[in-house]
Amino acid sequence: MKYDFLDPEALSRLGAIPLEARQAMTGNVAGRHRSPHRGSSVEFAEYRKYVQGDDTRRLDWKAYARSDRYYIKEFEADTNLRAYFVLDASGSMGFSAENDARIQFARKLAATLSYLIIDQGDAAGLSVCQEKIHIEIPPTRRPAHLNHMFEVLAKTQPSGETGLVDALHTIAEKVAQRALVIIMSDLFCDTNALGDALQHLRYRKHDVAVFHMLDKQEIAFDFERPHRFVDMEDKTSIVAEPTLVADEYRAAMREFMKTVKMKCHDIHADYHLITTDQDYEEIVHNFLTNRLSKKGKA
Repeated sequence: MKYDFLDPEALSRLGAIPLEARQAMTGNVAGRHRSPHRGSSVEFAEYRKYVQGDDTRRLDWKAYARSDRYYIKEFEADTNLRAYFVLDASGSMGFSAENDARIQFARKLAATLSYLIIDQGDAAGLSVCQEKIHIEIPPTRRPAHLNHMFEVLAKTQPSGETGLVDALHTIAEKVAQRALVIIMSDLFCDTNALGDALQHLRYRKHDVAVFHMLDKQEIAFDFERPHRFVDMEDKTSIVAEPTLVADEYRAAMREFMKTVKMKCHDIHADYHLITTDQDYEEIVHNFLTNRLSKKGKA
């Protein structure tokens, strides 16, 4: 099945850049990422496909001679990364002024990154939350697992109020081993409660990345005539003259964005502000290269 949120050419271009963990991981199988455990041996575990950034000293030249492909020898001192995508599917994620709705943009990011993660031999899973966690797909490294994730992403429609904060606390408690938790949301929730949830994830030793997704019209608020503004989660509405409330609105939005960014930086989360008019491939490229440059610095 073809999905409108997947671009094979973009996947090919981005596939040369590995997704790195910024801290030691504790996966169950061999992989490319540091483990906090230092065993007494480094016995051979398995082969995997070479990706840019791997230590070339561990290339198996005999395997290359047999297959004309580059393979890396994995040892027990290495571990795999497990990524949990947390997709906010509350009603406000359906907002769109001119470009893709937030939910469609989030589909593109989640699908692209999950494909790249599994392609490099790591594991990806998905939690979709509305008022509570609506769908949960545990992470696995099997390529066939992607179809299930893509089907869920395609069928997910934004609805109801957000339960993101409770979902993050639940994930922090349920995920016992260190993981990369990637949050995709507009973060329209109590910022203090959000900060506590992010802190909970970091306390549990998870690497946290936040894609803060907004529409540029929500930031600019340059409406020119009276509008009825409808809350996409609880459906309440007001009629307002934009020119009378614009300055106050913009000031409140700036304060909101500043506070969210500060909450993320305070706990060393990997924060990215995104507007839905941006090129998603460029966003993924910048995310990957930024993490590659900061490997081990979480």
